[in-house]
Parts: sequence; structure tokens; C-alpha cells
Amino acid sequence: MNVTFRDELFQQAKAWVLEAGGTIRKKINDPLTVSTKSDRNDLVTTMDSDTEYFFMTNIKSTYPDHLILSEEGYGDELTSLNGTVWIIDPIDGTMNFVHQKRNFAISVGIYHDGIGEIGFIYDVMADVLYSAKRGEGAFKNDTLLPRLSGQKSLYDSILGLNHFWLCENRLVEESIMQELVKTVRGSRTFGSAALEFAYVAEGIMDGYMTMGLSAWDIAAGIVIVNETGGMTTDAFGGSINLLQKSSVLTCNPAIQKQIIDDYMKKGRK
Repeated sequence: MNVTFRDELFQQAKAWVLEAGGTIRKKINDPLTVSTKSDRNDLVTTMDSDTEYFFMTNIKSTYPDHLILSEEGYGDELTSLNGTVWIIDPIDGTMNFVHQKRNFAISVGIYHDGIGEIGFIYDVMADVLYSAKRGEGAFKNDTLLPRLSGQKSLYDSILGLNHFWLCENRLVEESIMQELVKTVRGSRTFGSAALEFAYVAEGIMDGYMTMGLSAWDIAAGIVIVNETGGMTTDAFGGSINLLQKSSVLTCNPAIQKQIIDDYMKKGRK
């Protein structure tokens, strides 16, 4: 992707992300229509749909040759990531949005021929924007995030884990997951994969792992974590195919090998 065009695309995408976030804040206390998708805990609201529609109409009118991969049905049917692809989660953490009215994010990743070029994760209610362009570092608002330390110990680490996977895990023995929790300093669950990626990039969490996410949950986060020196793979160290649902481990590189070799591979079913 041409650097000049990427800079222009970054500024345009940033403006849309901030505008969409401002609309959500303005309407946060309006009545919502809430429905379910795959199960009773997989929520979707009119705000999810409206926000995705906002991005879709703006992208398609401004960049008609760009493609969209998104959660709520306004995207394109893709069999590859060729060309320029916007990967969008209009509200990541919908359950938090519905129940808490905070701890949710807009997540937008822009990929070109399969390479993550731009990432935005916007903590809407806190008005905090995490952003990155490939090769230019990652930012929290206007502050450059430092590179992650290569000296981190797993025993001194805080790891983000979805507690559901500690109780019912189709990929790894539950006893091994429990042993991992006993090993790290602490575990956290925030209910928004995008925010957990942002916290890993910021260095306030040392890793985040879950057993099943889609592209829109992680695309922006991968770009941002990469720019702070972090690593993102599946839970067993393999590469991630953004066109398929996948387990995910994003973390400080100092603890990645130990998590994968001593826990994930050891406990694989």
C-alpha cells in the first residue's frame, strides 16, 4: 500500500471511528432493541447494526473498490484478503454495552493483500483511542506506546482469560488451564477482546488468550500489538487465518513459548 495513501486512509478511518463513537455516547441511554444470535449470551443491538451500517455506507461511497469483513451482516462475502479489506466490529463487548454501558470498543482493522496496515480500537465511553500504522508504532491517544519488555516472567504476568474456557474447553484439558491460572500472578476478564488486545499492547496485561474468535474481534488488535513488539498466534503457536474462527494467544514475546509449550501443547485434547 502506498504510504501517502495509507496516511490519508488512516486519517479518514480515524475520523469515522471517532464520529461513530460520539454517536454511541450521545445515544447510550436511549431505549435499545436487544436480540440474540448463536445463543442467549450472544447479544446484538440496534446500535451494533446502525454503527456497522454507518461504516459500510461511508466506506463504499468513498472507497468503492474496498471490501468489508464485518460481524453484523453488512460486509462482503470474502474468500481471500486480496485487495484492501476493512475488518470491523462496530461494538466489541456488546454484553458490556447492554449491561454496563462501558467496557466496549469499536474495532477497525484495515488490511491490504492480507497484511495489517492500520488498526483502531476505540474505548468509546472512556474516549481512549488506540491506533497503529504498520511500521510506525502504536499510540494511546497521542502518546506513543513503549515496546514491550523482553524480560517478563510468566510467574509475574497478568493474563487475560475468558473464564468460560476454564470450565468447558474443547481444545485443552481444563486441569492444564487451571494450572496456568495458578502459575501466573493474576488473571482478568474484561469482556471485550479488542480492549484486551489494547491492554496487552499497552503492557498493562502481559497476554490474552481465548479459544474461539473471529476476524473482527482481533484484526485491529493484531496490528496494534505487533507495533509494540507483541506476538499473536493461535493458542498452539500456529498462524491465524482471519477468514476462519480461531483460538488466539496475543502476548509479550517473553512468555509466549512457555505458555504454548508447557501448557497449551501439553494439555491439547
